[in-house]
Parts: sequence; structure tokens; C-alpha cells
Amino acid sequence: MALTHAQFKKVALSFPEAHEKSSYGNPSIFIAKKFFTRWRREEGSIVWIVDSIDERDHLLEIDPKTYFITDHYRDYPSVLVRAERIDAAMLKKMLERRWRKVAPKKLIKAVDEAPAGTAVKPVAKKVAAKTSPKKNP
Repeated sequence: MALTHAQFKKVALSFPEAHEKSSYGNPSIFIAKKFFTRWRREEGSIVWIVDSIDERDHLLEIDPKTYFITDHYRDYPSVLVRAERIDAAMLKKMLERRWRKVAPKKLIKAVDEAPAGTAVKPVAKKVAAKTSPKKNP
């Protein structure tokens, strides 16, 4: 059942617009410009942001072998998940809810409206056209 770092990356990066970049000096996964999740090498765990501190506390209470926090996360609606206690399918379910919270609305709509099994292209970003001053001949 233990989830490996490679499996974590494969699942996390499978979400539309997921990409890896550094956050506070640590490799992290983002959706568009928003933090999504990251692997914590320190104890082989995954950072999972939940909806509230109450939800986090509930998870800590019902399954302290799987969920825990460090002092750093005490004031945030985040929980650490021991990778050895979950598999890729559970990770995907956990991250699907988070993805819907952070993904751009246009992307969520595109995913929801796409036929089953169809890959969704990233949402096109509007780029302001640069205008250069016209030169007189």
C-alpha cells in the first residue's frame, strides 16, 4: 500500500495545469499559480490542504497513524499524510477535491464539459499585445 515519491509525483502532476516549482525552497506542485501539494522528505509525507482546521482536527482524531501535523502547520488548515499509509488511488481522491478548490474556474468548466477520457488542454492565458511605437520612414 505504501505510496512512493515517484507515484506521488505521477498522480499529482496528472491533474490539468499541474506543474512543479519551488515553494519556500522545497519542490512543490502547483495548479496554475496556486500551491497544490508537496512531498515532505523529512518523514515521507504529503502536505494536504483541507477545508478547515476543524476538518484537519477531525482527521487527526480519527486516524493519527495516517494524519499528523508539525508545529509549522498548527495554525493552518493543512494535514500531513504518511505516504506509507496510503496508495495512489487514495492520493488521487484526496487531491481531486483540492484541485477543484485551486484550479481556475475556466479549467474546471472545461474538464467538467469534456467527453470522458478526453485530455483537457491548459486554459489559454490572455497576453496583452505589445505595441511598439511606429517609426516614420
